[in-house]
Amino acid sequence: MKTSRNPVLTTASTLGRLALLVVTSIACGALVACLFVPATALAATVASDSINMFNNLPASLEVTPPAQATQVLASDGSVIARVYAENRHDVSLADMSPFIRNGIVAIEDARFYEHGGIDPTGIMRAVVATIQGGREGASTITQQYVNNVIIENLVTAGKTDQAKLGAQKTVGDKLNEMKQAIALEKKMSKDDILQGYLNLIYFGNGAYGIQAASKLYFDTDAKNLTLPQAAALAGVVNSPSVYDPVAHPANVVTRRNEVLGKMLAQKKITQKEHDAAVKAPLKLHLNKPTQGCVAAATAPYFCDYVQQLVLNNAAYGSTPEDRAKFLYQGGLTIKTTLDPKLQKVAQERVNGTMSPTDPLQRGADVVSVQPGTGKVLTMAQNTVYNPATKPGNYMGNFSLPLKDANGLPLHGSGGFQIGSTFKPFVFAEWLNSGHSMMTNIDGSVRDYPVGYPWKNSCGSTTGDYDPRVPGHYLLPNDDPDHYYSMTAYLGLAISINTVTFQTATQLDFCNIQKMATAAGLKNGATNKPYDVSHISNLIGSENVAPIDMATAYATFAAGGVRCEPIALTSITDSTGKSYPVPTANCQRTMTKEVAAGVTYALQYMLVHGSGYAIPLNDKATAFAKTGTTDWNVQTWTVGANSGMATAAWFGSYQGNAERWHNQNLTINGVYYPNIDGNQLAGSNWAAVMNAAAGSYAVKPLTAPPAKMLSKTAPLKAGTNNPMAGSGVPVQQRQHPAPATKRTRPGKRDTSAKRKKG
Repeated sequence: MKTSRNPVLTTASTLGRLALLVVTSIACGALVACLFVPATALAATVASDSINMFNNLPASLEVTPPAQATQVLASDGSVIARVYAENRHDVSLADMSPFIRNGIVAIEDARFYEHGGIDPTGIMRAVVATIQGGREGASTITQQYVNNVIIENLVTAGKTDQAKLGAQKTVGDKLNEMKQAIALEKKMSKDDILQGYLNLIYFGNGAYGIQAASKLYFDTDAKNLTLPQAAALAGVVNSPSVYDPVAHPANVVTRRNEVLGKMLAQKKITQKEHDAAVKAPLKLHLNKPTQGCVAAATAPYFCDYVQQLVLNNAAYGSTPEDRAKFLYQGGLTIKTTLDPKLQKVAQERVNGTMSPTDPLQRGADVVSVQPGTGKVLTMAQNTVYNPATKPGNYMGNFSLPLKDANGLPLHGSGGFQIGSTFKPFVFAEWLNSGHSMMTNIDGSVRDYPVGYPWKNSCGSTTGDYDPRVPGHYLLPNDDPDHYYSMTAYLGLAISINTVTFQTATQLDFCNIQKMATAAGLKNGATNKPYDVSHISNLIGSENVAPIDMATAYATFAAGGVRCEPIALTSITDSTGKSYPVPTANCQRTMTKEVAAGVTYALQYMLVHGSGYAIPLNDKATAFAKTGTTDWNVQTWTVGANSGMATAAWFGSYQGNAERWHNQNLTINGVYYPNIDGNQLAGSNWAAVMNAAAGSYAVKPLTAPPAKMLSKTAPLKAGTNNPMAGSGVPVQQRQHPAPATKRTRPGKRDTSAKRKKG
């Protein structure tokens, strides 16, 4: 719209007239003041003091960007969620229908393009109306904009209690707005003021600005508003409660027709357009916005994770309040690493594992990261992200530790006991210290008495498997058929506790812990490195969060390069300014040879070991390890290929009491005498890994060096497993899959917590 000004009404002359009007009005009984506050509220003031007060008022208004909604996007640009303090989305004047631009000017300030910020004609008309006992507004669009900017600045600064509305304003407040309006017109064009005004004003029902209002009431964009729609919205701003389209549609139609009449009188529309619009019914197409992670259609827990990453990062504000303002009012576009296609599969799988409202109340979780980049690709669990107290509602994130590295909350569950999924780290140190995976290990040793001479250069090692101590017992395997010598390789693949312990007798526990820490394992509750100073932790007694399990196995998949998990790829605000996002800080933490040795052994686990029943389509390029704790309370499958690492967990998140034992249960019509890691967790793991095929490049597994495969002394005669001591990689032979059945719940040992395979 072309800006035109009456040369007589320059800003300077307007200011002079205002000062003259103030003096005249005060001398005549403060008539101007009567426009704005009740006469009884006026204090006697001499004219000279009023002029001085006016001249001393600040003439500069800081127009800061108003609070805008933040969008959280998946990697493909689709919206995960919108979060905001005020539902607003700024658009340019060019992206607003000309009907709304003309309609708002017609009804709110017909001389907007003629005056210099205040309208003397309107003021005098209001004075006359006041003298006659009536009341008529005199604020221009510029004054209204100033008023809204002042209020918005206070709200943004957390000073909402200082905002004044209507009759709360003093003469000084109104004079301040008038002077600010005059000053503003020196700095901004009319079109810029109108654009700012239409993006700022409130249209009721939580909609701030014309774009949000268009979406809310008519499910359209501001640029597509029809004449009847635009006229209706132009009428709302006078009083969003009186002219509420939802609560008072008849009032809106009356006001809309008044706007249309003004537009016709000012020749903004034709008679034909006017008549058709007046006859048009008010057709609302309500599109009530949903906001926050509670309303996320997919990945609500990932959404919450993203929120916490922003709220915890000092790069986005020096105080928690600053960071909350940045997130909820900054109009940010936060692009994340989430793969929406894989997330859909993961979410469907965990939802299908057990309904959140199922009386059994168990949890299922899947989280995936990309080796070599640390990008979090999926994060799904089977509970409902909702703070309301109701079965199945749960705000904790199964995938995450309780806190981040700085001790700030992540809203995580704190992780779960990981069982035999820890064994690959003992195996990794076995290889790292120079041993062959084909070394024969005596799996019959079960007695580890108090005071056993474990080596630990970092400190002491505690725990025992000593039946001489009341209530304690010998180290058990999962079944009674594997207490014999076998290679370290086979012992890992079929998850034999006694083999893992015998390898540990030849290792420094300090180095085992360093290996696990280097891969990314840490206690999910304390955020300290996974602690192997108690011997039961060799077979997974500590709680670890699924995201850290996925990260650790991604380290193996990436050839020994560990990357911290990252969820953010970019953050920009409404002005296009970019903000830094955390990097994955990828570092080599183990040798390529050790990583290759571990993946080599765990690939066999998928083919013939404890994961043989897992329905993965391509087992030639993948590796995994299952884990099951005492009484099958926690069950896992964690594994990867070069394209993606996934941790899948199923178990109890409400304790270890007998009611949470996962034995003799019927789930989705299937009876389970014992739920093992290769079953529900294994199926979910395979489904997500299968879904990723073709999307993430997968390379063949790297062969370990020959020294790791060197043949060692054959087994003693009489062994009942002829495969174990040949020194030849077992996957090269044809043989039946070993049993993985778990039937012996056993008695819990309070000294050395027994972990199942």
